[in-house]
Order: sequence, then structure tokens, then C-alpha cells
Amino acid sequence: MRSLPLPLALTARLSPVAVLAAAGWALSSGPLAAPQAAEHKPADEKTETRSASAPSTSTVSKTYSAAPAPCDSVAKKTVESLVPGAKTAGKEIPSTDSELRRTCSWNALKGYNYRWLDVSFEVMESDEAAAKAYQGRTEEKSGGGAVPGLGDTAYSIVNLTTEDKQETREGQVFVRASNALVVVTYNGSDFESKKAPSTDTINKGAIKAAKEAVAALEGGNKG
Repeated sequence: MRSLPLPLALTARLSPVAVLAAAGWALSSGPLAAPQAAEHKPADEKTETRSASAPSTSTVSKTYSAAPAPCDSVAKKTVESLVPGAKTAGKEIPSTDSELRRTCSWNALKGYNYRWLDVSFEVMESDEAAAKAYQGRTEEKSGGGAVPGLGDTAYSIVNLTTEDKQETREGQVFVRASNALVVVTYNGSDFESKKAPSTDTINKGAIKAAKEAVAALEGGNKG
């Protein structure tokens, strides 16, 4: 088999750091609502005033307190099917806070066929923060559609890009499950035909990985 150079678009994807930067993994959770100001009371009710104005010691209840191990979130047989030739163990991307944000990548070139799969988890402070992040991410990706029965809400989109006559088709699935956000990215190219896998192939592959990732989240560590 002759050795072929990767197109510029896919060469960049071989750097996990570049992929994460391009995909904008750094998600931010919204601040918690500020406590209401204490109601003013007459002087003879100082005890009640102090009680009413004292800061609450209660915390927001979180369904998930930590992200699961991302490289264990997708079954080996699924990795073998979606990314032929890849090491099923995957490669976890370094994170500034591995308890709250974790990502694993698998990629391989088998023959002339290239495939890439990313699975990312982000645990936030509240359901509201995760919902806000989910809304922001999906609004940036118009043209997709809802994925029923996955998490609290889920959305998938598939896009085709062409560079130097080489097609690459990429699918993304965004899932919000309580206070966590799950993002799956799956793409592929054929360097011999210069064609990309079908929309159906990429979309179904991304959704399959997303379902397994959400199941791993739900079966993992909870707060």
C-alpha cells in the first residue's frame, strides 16, 4: 500500500489540543443566583433579623459530582466498529480539572479510511448551568435535529467539508443530563475515493457513542 499524505484539514485534527481548541471545549457554567437581601426589621426584632439575613448554608443539589473515565465510556466493540484500527484504550486529553472535565479520543487510518471519535464530559454546578451551556452550544450549530430519549435533551448535527477535493463528514451530538454535558464528535474520510462516509453512517455512529457515554455517566459517580 502506498503512503498518502493527510489533507491539511485532517492533519490538524491529529493534534488533540488543536481539536479541542477548534471545537471550543472550554465551557463555562453560569453563576448561581445571588441571595436575596435581608428584609429590614424594627430594632426590637434584632434576633429575627439576624436569623433572616444570615447566609444560607445549604448547597445546590447536584446529580453528578464528577466526570466518569471517558476512555471507558464507550464499549471496545463500538470503538472497533466506529474507528477501525484504533487502540481501543483511547487517549485521554489532559484537563485542568479532571474531576469536572474529561475527554477521550480515538483515531486511526486503516487502509485509505480515516476515522476520529471524541467523547467529552463536563460536570457543572447546577442543572441550570448545564442547560445554559447546552443551549449556547446547540444554538451555534444550526441545521441539526433533536435526538429523542437521550438524557434530558439531546441534539445532533452532521456537516460536510471539502479541502483540496477531499471530503470530510463530521457529526456532533450534544446531550444534557441533569448538571452534566456530554459532547461526542465523530468524523471520517476516504483518501482513495476522496469521498466522505454517508450522513447516515456518521450520524448513527455519533449517536451510538453518545448513548453509551450517557449510560456511563448515569452509572458512574453521583453526588
